[in-house]
Amino acid sequence: MVVAVPHLPRELPADAMNRALGELVGQLFAVYGIERYVLWYYTPMALGFTSHLTPITMVYDCMDELSAFAQAPVGIVDAERELMRRADIMLTGGHTLFEAKRHLHANVHAVPSSVDVAHFGRARRISDEPDDQVAIARPRLGFFGVLDERLDIDLLTAAAALRPDWQFVLIGPIVKIDPASLPRRANIHYLGAKSYDQLPEYIAGWDVALLPFARNDATRFISPTKTPEYLAAGRPVVSTSIRDVVRPYGEQGLARIADTPEAFVAGIADALAEPAGPRLANADAFLARMSWDATWAFVDDLVQRAGAARPPAGPVLPLDRLGKDQGSCSTTSL
Repeated sequence: MVVAVPHLPRELPADAMNRALGELVGQLFAVYGIERYVLWYYTPMALGFTSHLTPITMVYDCMDELSAFAQAPVGIVDAERELMRRADIMLTGGHTLFEAKRHLHANVHAVPSSVDVAHFGRARRISDEPDDQVAIARPRLGFFGVLDERLDIDLLTAAAALRPDWQFVLIGPIVKIDPASLPRRANIHYLGAKSYDQLPEYIAGWDVALLPFARNDATRFISPTKTPEYLAAGRPVVSTSIRDVVRPYGEQGLARIADTPEAFVAGIADALAEPAGPRLANADAFLARMSWDATWAFVDDLVQRAGAARPPAGPVLPLDRLGKDQGSCSTTSL
């Protein structure tokens, strides 16, 4: 597999950036002799530099309602409308998003998060602590993910104040919010971003895993991948009432749901006191149906059937080479 990373000047306006990206894509296709391909979109904004291409199949993998996020790109609603018109298949990252989009496309499917059980299951067997977490007292209540407008700052602040003897550990980059807006207390610890490979080492040292999401436009359609990852790591889960966590995890007793600080703290206390055996057995039985291999097989079948129904795609004609002063593209083989 080859991953291509474009390098462009920061000051390029949107139109010039799309032209540059389009030319880089043309170069890439010419260098590797790409003639038959699937276009897979995670953002409608990519149409700006790929609308001239003729794929075997076009997939819109709609992981979230991006237009509801802070600093959403101008024109994203119109771009999504056009992408849905063109796409052969539309996937949604959860059931709530599926319900909101199902009437907008003829071939839309809900594909909730799967989980690499073996990777996160390592947390159940790890005993060594990372250097920046080992000195933090117990119990430890952890969260990993981007710290942005989706985090319920007021809930975190109040919960930490209610239980100053508990330690709240947050892992992830701070994005789109002022770092000064985050609560600063002796029992709240920000450890920064960690790699995917490192996450089990940190979760291994937590007593409860948290999903302290705010209930706002940015979280209305989210389906947090970390929910099954927490369960695979063997940790009890306490979450706010995010719809795709309530159903199925809350309804099946795999996560405690609470929205007020008092209820959230009570849910954590219950999680700390519960015996691990029945909880782990329940989680493992649920996760056995959620492998990425099964998800891939399902989606691959959709792609193959959509490709068979499309007219044959022609080769991509290489565009003019891009000048060195405008941009370049590096590739990495995996």
